[in-house]
Amino acid sequence: MFTKYNKIAFSGILALNLFFANPVISQEKKVKQTNSDYTQYVNPFIGSAGHGHVFVGANVPFGAVQLGPVNVFEGWDWCSGYNYASNTILGFTHTHLSGTGIGDLNDILLLPVSGKVPLTKGTKEDMATGYGSYFSHENEVSKAGYYSVLLDKYKIKAELTASERVGFHKYTFNTAQDNHVLLDLADGVGWDKPVKTFIKKVNETTLVGYRYSSGWAADQRVFFAIEFSEPISNMALYDDKTSVSGNEGEGLKMKAVLDFTTLKNKEVLVKVGISPVSYENAVINIKAEIPNWDFNAVVKQATSKWNAALNKIQIKADDKTMKVFYTALYHTMFAPSIFNDVNGDYRGTDKKVYEKANFTNYTTFSLWDTYRGLHPLYTITQQEKINDIVKSFLAIYQQQGRLPVWHLMGNETNTMNGNHSIAVIVDAYMKGYRGYDVALAYEAIKKTAMQTREGMDYVQKLEYIPADKLLESVGNALEYAIDDYCIALMAKDLGKTEDYNYFSKRANLYKLYFDKETTFMRGKLTDGNWRTPFNPLSSAHRKDDYVEGNAWQYTWLVPQDPYGLIELFGSEDKFIKKLDSLFLITDKVEGEEISPDISGLIGQYAQGNEPNHHIPYLYAYVGQPWKTAKLIREIDEKFYSTKPDGLCGNEDLGQMSAWYVLSSMGFYSVNPANGIYVMGSPLVNSAVIHHKEGVSFTIKAIDNSKTNIYIQKAEFNGKPYTKSYITHDMIVKGGELKLYMGSKPSTTFGVKKADRPL
Repeated sequence: MFTKYNKIAFSGILALNLFFANPVISQEKKVKQTNSDYTQYVNPFIGSAGHGHVFVGANVPFGAVQLGPVNVFEGWDWCSGYNYASNTILGFTHTHLSGTGIGDLNDILLLPVSGKVPLTKGTKEDMATGYGSYFSHENEVSKAGYYSVLLDKYKIKAELTASERVGFHKYTFNTAQDNHVLLDLADGVGWDKPVKTFIKKVNETTLVGYRYSSGWAADQRVFFAIEFSEPISNMALYDDKTSVSGNEGEGLKMKAVLDFTTLKNKEVLVKVGISPVSYENAVINIKAEIPNWDFNAVVKQATSKWNAALNKIQIKADDKTMKVFYTALYHTMFAPSIFNDVNGDYRGTDKKVYEKANFTNYTTFSLWDTYRGLHPLYTITQQEKINDIVKSFLAIYQQQGRLPVWHLMGNETNTMNGNHSIAVIVDAYMKGYRGYDVALAYEAIKKTAMQTREGMDYVQKLEYIPADKLLESVGNALEYAIDDYCIALMAKDLGKTEDYNYFSKRANLYKLYFDKETTFMRGKLTDGNWRTPFNPLSSAHRKDDYVEGNAWQYTWLVPQDPYGLIELFGSEDKFIKKLDSLFLITDKVEGEEISPDISGLIGQYAQGNEPNHHIPYLYAYVGQPWKTAKLIREIDEKFYSTKPDGLCGNEDLGQMSAWYVLSSMGFYSVNPANGIYVMGSPLVNSAVIHHKEGVSFTIKAIDNSKTNIYIQKAEFNGKPYTKSYITHDMIVKGGELKLYMGSKPSTTFGVKKADRPL
């Protein structure tokens, strides 16, 4: 794992004491934070068209409730339930995924209806005979914490807002009579199918129930309580289309048609509390979070929560950058989402209820994506949540016997490759976050790394994963090597020398996949020969040696050891030549359809898919940071915009946006766990990161412009700074970094080996 470069780097970090000072005891630079209204720059529709798959609706940062519209499902680009290309709304649901490539959730659908209430949903071609309505974007508003739309068919205005665990609806009807609300527990999105559903009328204004479903989350259980501002004059229950008598019913696809004979001010307000534990807890959540019926006050509270979160980073930039930046920052705070009730109760992966937990339990961890940039961003901006995220991981470990891979609503989905909760824990640990059982954390990390699933049995024996024994062998192996590097870091810090040596060897296994003749990472067969035929452009999804990518893209997936990768090429010049080619090769495999995951292409570089995100920054490791700068500006210009299709690939629960947030400030976390951020080219003129009260880190890009994209020199706290990277310690202690920009590459900044990233 540790090449001669990395040995120097590791000892240098320790000697300089730049390696992860405890944030709690860091020196403070007192800077007064003034709150500005940054919600004005948030456009939730960015990324809602094309392949962005973002959630559109009302929520608060990291809220369990994500309340928004559901379109008629039209395929993969409707994984969140909504795509800007649609003009249909079937209703409003309380759980969503944002930016994923698999559909699930969209639980507990409510739809206000005037006139007849059909029991089947409308279609894209016919909204007249089924429930649902057409709508126009001209009559649709989406802001941070608020959503509204006019349902054309019913002439009803629907408005939505939310707290952490409660969705709040306001329906304004066209008349005071013949108005209804449909509750449908049948439908989800994508893979989601109901298993058992239940509705019970408690009194004239309250319903409770649950929805069990199977999908991406194989055993999802959501409980709810619904309170109406007006009395229900009549309730008709159905299991799908079959009438159910009485005030309660259990079935596969329960629905309720609720009648409201006369309405005050033609309005119905609805509060929907959700819980992973019970509908009794859902009632408690409503009483704790939204005890009154003041809809506008709750909108104001939600907006205030978003504004406080957005004010953690205050930038100055042109109008386009302001909008893209704050929308991106907004998108980084949808997940992980809260997964316990106000009293602390939650349901574990083992389906047992854990009462009164002393931490905030989280779910929805897209770790294959988010360990790269989103979680490092959190260590800067969400320091109060880091320990609870680790505690959530450790609770999952205790309940399922290993750390999460891709956890969703108390379910392990085993989606994607690697064991990247390891990287997240180690990054937190090395940065001084220790508010959890460290011994348990290391136990969980080591046990997870010693599984035999997905080729890890070969890794444990320090062997390569044979390509004829396991698909995606190269993708799996390279991701494991990153995690093993992280384990070695923590083992070394804990004084576990034997573990350090063992996992360092495992971290070096990536070298076994490098073919020096073709200079690509390749699949190797049991007999030791390379898999043939070989075409580095081929990306046959789930049918080859890579994961949502090809050899051109995966050859660079060594963010933990760039200098070791350079050595494999034989020289810096050969490395540079190959890296240059990545951004130039536009050839395709004849007859092969490119996966939609491989998007945002510059040559073979794919900004739309996460394993590529660190690649532009690799130039800093060979003393050519100006090439990184040029690429960052090109990526911004081509792939991030203020339009609905303003993301070039799946948002993936915040990683696509986290890349932009970090990169626009001028740096990125190439290595996910060593506390080093490599500099690129700031898109903002200035940024102030409020790490915590009284501690701020300021970046100023002097003479920054569309032409002045190259860093000429830098100063930190008034003194010359020659490194092409900054450290986490610099940020959390606070200070001021000045970057002097120019129109031509500097011949000195970041060029010397001593100034390159550690």
